[in-house]
Amino acid sequence: MADQNDLSGLMRLARQGNEDAYRQLLGLVSVWLRSVVRRGLVAAGRSAADCEDVVQETLLAMHLKRDTWDEAQPIEPWLRAIARHKLVDHLRRRGYRDHVSIDEQVECLAATTDPDADARADSRRLLESLPDRQRRIVEEISIEGHRAAEVAVRFGMSEGAVRVTLHRALRALAAVYRKGPS
Repeated sequence: MADQNDLSGLMRLARQGNEDAYRQLLGLVSVWLRSVVRRGLVAAGRSAADCEDVVQETLLAMHLKRDTWDEAQPIEPWLRAIARHKLVDHLRRRGYRDHVSIDEQVECLAATTDPDADARADSRRLLESLPDRQRRIVEEISIEGHRAAEVAVRFGMSEGAVRVTLHRALRALAAVYRKGPS
């Protein structure tokens, strides 16, 4: 028998047909959901007056979708996700829109760096950690998209040797990356 406050255990029993466990589950979940939904409404700047509507919609969704819950996982995150979606649906039906004035964000936007430039600089630093031949093979195959056979001809190597060099270089890059910045 599940602990009387173990929501996951009660749901398992309810899914096996235990009506008492299901009734107890609904009572406990209702109390828990009211606090979750009330906090969500207040955070959205809305009155908690609509709390019961959202809780009932969530309970109905829980009932209809109870077979989608993974019994190996705790039930609370699953219920919280359903409640969040029902709360968002409720707010949308009521015409709630979360607006942020772009004028208030101009300074933040201006200060933002180019993430692609940062990624390119990080990649360049990683590549510079390789010996010249390995770096050039990685650049030609992985970045420029040349085939190993083409690179082999340019470097005067066999295609197999180019592939081995590429593999070793990528393994070295992975080790440097895992080690992190020095």
